[in-house]
Amino acid sequence: MGTPQRYIAHFDLDSFFVSVEVLLNPALKGKPVIVGGSAERGVVSTCSYEARKFGVKSAMPMKTALQRCPQAIVVQGAYANYAQYSAMVTDIIANRAPLFEKASIDEFYIDLTGMDKYDDPFQWTIRLRDEIIQITGLPISFGLAGNKMVAKIATDMAKPNGYIQVPPGKEKEFLAPLLVSRISGVGEHTLQILESMGVHTIQQLSQTPRSLLIHRLGKMGESLHEKAQGIHTSPVQPFHEAKSVSSEHTFEENITDTEALITELVRLTEKVAYSLRQDGQLAGCIAVKIRYPDFETHSRQTTITPSCRDDEFIPAAIQLFQDLYATGTPVRLLGVKLSEFTREPIQPSLFEDAAKKQHLYQAIDDVKNKFGKTALQKARTVKKKNNDT
Repeated sequence: MGTPQRYIAHFDLDSFFVSVEVLLNPALKGKPVIVGGSAERGVVSTCSYEARKFGVKSAMPMKTALQRCPQAIVVQGAYANYAQYSAMVTDIIANRAPLFEKASIDEFYIDLTGMDKYDDPFQWTIRLRDEIIQITGLPISFGLAGNKMVAKIATDMAKPNGYIQVPPGKEKEFLAPLLVSRISGVGEHTLQILESMGVHTIQQLSQTPRSLLIHRLGKMGESLHEKAQGIHTSPVQPFHEAKSVSSEHTFEENITDTEALITELVRLTEKVAYSLRQDGQLAGCIAVKIRYPDFETHSRQTTITPSCRDDEFIPAAIQLFQDLYATGTPVRLLGVKLSEFTREPIQPSLFEDAAKKQHLYQAIDDVKNKFGKTALQKARTVKKKNNDT
């Protein structure tokens, strides 16, 4: 008995934040709308298609966006409203789909493998889309294909408010003419390397020797070679509400050196921030835990502006540690936890250097993805390898 044909649907709510704002204020419909921070120090979170026609895009400094589109209507936005509508869509999908994954606040994968014995997966997906639009009033696009990667790319091509099916066995043919930047994980640094090799399209990538890609890009090169063939085996993960991400270290010997403890705290914070970025999450709360030799454990937390960046978490973590630690007391265990996830795609903060930071962290994560999580560390954290729990 052969392996059953996989059917994976990817749903993405179009310009989600803007779409919600239009529902709440119909006067915004058809107008160039930007959701983001102030004109002086903000960046674009998302924008309407009317604003995109003027060259406005996500992560762009608001000042630049307004120079390109002076007539744009800027809305600060309220996350609570977006979370409410996201929950509505989640409930509809949960009531219909056999297995689904919520990838972010506005993005879903559904595994329909085996449905073709009873129903046409494409028609079923169209009906689900129609139901979402009817109940919520939100525009939503989808792609249906044999794996998550191709389905997501198909969705991007179907926007705005459309849908595309990639027939079984046609994945490689579908991808061939597209730019390599369409593949998830190809950041600016990786793209520069590929272009320096004369690789611009996915077809060219598929024809590049696997050994050469591995030589230039490490493990990512091997992954890209597979993806260029239309192969992607990542499963749809059953939806569950992630509550936190944490990392702890139990010392082989109890530590009293404050500087050594802070060094370890910084390392742990870098680790959880990296994990957060890989999941496309922002965290609005950070906590520090200290356990003493008698197993007495103390923790303290603080709320912060939702972020995914080391340099915004580390000062808060150090301050919590300094407030919590009884100086000179031996420490058995140290831990850092991030929580209060927004589950939205990574968004830049409202500072002028946000775009530069975003590129910096993308480059850092590209290196970590290629050479391992410890390939880049802050100078103070470079020390002997230890065991995390």
